[in-house]
Amino acid sequence: MAFIILSKVGDDEPDAVLATTILSFSISAIMTGFVFFMMGFCKLGALIGFFPRHILIGCIGGVGYFLIATGVEVSARLDGNLEYNMATLRKLLQADTIALWTLPLLLAISLILVKRQVKYSFVDAAYFLSIIGIFYFFVGAIDKLELPDLRSKGWVFKAPDAGVPFYHFYTLYNFEAVDWAALADTIPTMLALTFFGIIHVPINVPALGFSVGEDNVDVDRELKAHGLSNALSGFSGSVQVRFLQKYGVLRVLMALLNYLVYTNSVLFVRSGGNSRVAGVMLAAATFGVLVSGPMIIGYIPIMVVGALIFFLGIDLVREALVEPWGKVHRLEYLTILIIVVTMGAWDFVIGIFLGILLACVSFVLQTSRVSAIRNSLSGSIAASTVRRHPVQNRFLQEAGKQIYVLKLANYLFFGTIVGVEKQIRALLREKFEREPIRFLILDLQNVVGIDFSAAEAFTRIKRILDVRGVTLIISGIPLTGEVGTALWNIGLFKAEDPVQFFETLNSALEHCENDLLLSLYQQRGPAAVFNYSPTFLNVPKHEHPSLSNEIIYSSPRRKELQQVATTAFREQDPVPHTRWQGYKQPLQLLLQTFSTVSDKPEDFWYRAVPFFERMKFASGTILYKREEMADGFFLLESGMLRAEYMLPQLGKFSELIVAGTTCGELPFFSGTKRTSTTSAERDCVAWMLNQSGWEELQRSQPDVAQELLKISLKLTSERMDSITK
Repeated sequence: MAFIILSKVGDDEPDAVLATTILSFSISAIMTGFVFFMMGFCKLGALIGFFPRHILIGCIGGVGYFLIATGVEVSARLDGNLEYNMATLRKLLQADTIALWTLPLLLAISLILVKRQVKYSFVDAAYFLSIIGIFYFFVGAIDKLELPDLRSKGWVFKAPDAGVPFYHFYTLYNFEAVDWAALADTIPTMLALTFFGIIHVPINVPALGFSVGEDNVDVDRELKAHGLSNALSGFSGSVQVRFLQKYGVLRVLMALLNYLVYTNSVLFVRSGGNSRVAGVMLAAATFGVLVSGPMIIGYIPIMVVGALIFFLGIDLVREALVEPWGKVHRLEYLTILIIVVTMGAWDFVIGIFLGILLACVSFVLQTSRVSAIRNSLSGSIAASTVRRHPVQNRFLQEAGKQIYVLKLANYLFFGTIVGVEKQIRALLREKFEREPIRFLILDLQNVVGIDFSAAEAFTRIKRILDVRGVTLIISGIPLTGEVGTALWNIGLFKAEDPVQFFETLNSALEHCENDLLLSLYQQRGPAAVFNYSPTFLNVPKHEHPSLSNEIIYSSPRRKELQQVATTAFREQDPVPHTRWQGYKQPLQLLLQTFSTVSDKPEDFWYRAVPFFERMKFASGTILYKREEMADGFFLLESGMLRAEYMLPQLGKFSELIVAGTTCGELPFFSGTKRTSTTSAERDCVAWMLNQSGWEELQRSQPDVAQELLKISLKLTSERMDSITK
């Protein structure tokens, strides 16, 4: 800003230049304070949580690198910043310069070694005060050592002009001399300084907390405090104080209240200054130096300041580069190293942005290694909760292999969707001839979000599956949610041949199983399909689209279904045997339902018939409620029931109970409370064994009662396996 004002006003008006410059500094401090305070007031400190810890560690190391370079600049009395060229190297190795910076460096290393053995908080202060004492001991003991000569040779700071009062700075304010046009030209630079401060404080505050072991850092509170202190500093005519790059002595002596000087704070806290009283004492001492004037600076040995700067720099570099070694991932350590070098040798802000960029790259690389596939299951293992006839269950255990479920999880993005697509391609290429599949269900219940690249990959996956004649099904998400909306927007559900969608995995599995069960009945011909089609199946009276091509043309899937269906019919024909058709209900229902789990003949089950009562339930009727004591056991002759469960480990889910199966047997026979609320999904006819009938059956027909208990345990075991898979 000073150079902008100087070029605008001209060096022939020094009063106007000086008045405009110090006013621009004050306004810049006020502007920065306002921005800081508003950030804290709006609770934007939470954004700091998005900075990875290794970025903060890299910033700590960058500050340490910068301090070491500053220590060389201050100690060697270099003109300007430390430049990495031969001219600077020759300057540092000159006979009258090498001792100026190597001695403070050795003193800093000595202090590090001392602190490894001595753990007292006053070690730092005592060490540096002793250096001053020893220095002036030799100055007094050796006649040839004179302060003016030592100042000229760079061993002691030059003394400021005497007789200048501490309030002289305020006499430089002259609003009449201010060039307002030049001041307006500095506004972009003021904004840049404000942005620079915004970058520094959110980084330095968590980094300071990390360095001093303070985990409960309220960044919003710190931002408000920085805002107020900077605004007060600006209104009182002062300036922002950040990392002062030229004069290390100011960095040590001026821990001003208007900005967090990171290195001073680390040293101050580690020296025991971690209380409000210590802060007030530091402020009072600083004010005392201000009032007494800057004459004290002319008596401070430069080696003391240089040693302090070297000590802080080495300590921070060690904290950033040595301590994380072996604790962080190699990519994260490389990021830390790059940040340190970039911030120290090039630019602080560029180092931060480069670190953030590398952190993003590292995150993508490491996250991409974590598979988005939580689990992969065959339909023979992952079955729906529909309570089916045992023959159908046996058929689906084999034919269910043509259903393949991939459960995806976490956030899907361009880095993780590649692994999903790769596994699907391998499934179609390597195992398809041996284990052909008809349906691929992608369950997205545990997916929290998806980016455009991953959403677009679903359309590519569909095209790959279409070539093999595999139906893609999406389950586990609402269409109105984030993931569902993203897939809808890319046209996955809007195309001429849309992807089938179900809100739950159970519904998707039920759809696929019903489709496969058509093969079971088509194996017996049209009469079996239309004359004996359970009410839950809803078999269409036309050729099913997913099977039509394979009925005409042979395929591995079709051959496998034919073989499984033939085996199922050979083991047990789902159509009642001819000798059963003349039996009245519920004997026919007892024989049909228990034929696969009991080998007892007709005359055995005939003895149980008098104990069952025929009941009708209209659609919507509740048979029993959860937590009620069980008072009946049901055999479903026709219709469909729905049982709704609420289990701690599984949450809320429902189960369809179709004709030819049982209902409510376990709580009834065990004398416990109902575990579900069961209602009629459709008009139903059921046969009920009530409590009095059960007691009479146990007394008069104990062998039949014992067989019912065995059957109920077998059926319950099969259903729990289906639910928990």
